[in-house]
Amino acid sequence: MVKKRPIDIDEIADELKERGLLSSSQKIVNLKEYNEKQKKFFNSIVDIFERPLPNEVRARLDYIVSSAKIRPSDVVLDVGTGTGALIPYILKYNPKEIIACDLSEKMLSKVREKYPKVKTYQLDVKDLPLPDASIDIAFFNAVWPNIGDKPSTLKNIYRMLKEGGRIVISHPEGRLFVLRLQKTVPFPLNHLPDFYEIDALFKKFGFVIKTYIDRLNLYFVLAEKV
Repeated sequence: MVKKRPIDIDEIADELKERGLLSSSQKIVNLKEYNEKQKKFFNSIVDIFERPLPNEVRARLDYIVSSAKIRPSDVVLDVGTGTGALIPYILKYNPKEIIACDLSEKMLSKVREKYPKVKTYQLDVKDLPLPDASIDIAFFNAVWPNIGDKPSTLKNIYRMLKEGGRIVISHPEGRLFVLRLQKTVPFPLNHLPDFYEIDALFKKFGFVIKTYIDRLNLYFVLAEKV
């Protein structure tokens, strides 16, 4: 059995170039087109997401999940789950249920293969049809810049969250990593918002920030529904 090497960010950029997938972000105004671009791209690089993460990134993922204080009675939503990088950290806290959504069917296929008890949805999170007040925590890990319609997304998350429910927006590689990605992926990415941007957006949709961290290699926002 060949041991997989940990992900190296610079090597990934070179590999995307070799595959013909490295290109400057372009402006896309149609949300359907934007999501289709993302689905096609991530379907083509599932193998990259299956490589082990560096130890320091894994430690930050552990911190992100632990900071959400998951309880055994909680229903947890993992938005933009990819191949399920966050799921093993969530499982450590034995939540009642884990739900995952993503645009890529090939990514979700890996999730179902590794974590058959996780309920999966292939769609934009703004269209996720879970019942009102049915989830306790929604994670947006390494995916917030990819969300094409953030207002509709927050409106739907607010509807699905229970009173006092939490939303986490995080990135274990931080702001500079996202700025580098903006120059490589074939669709536009937003930056990670500063405190004033995310605070104003959250307040508009009924969330109050409890924790905000913006360090070189970690971005973490925890907010509650009020």
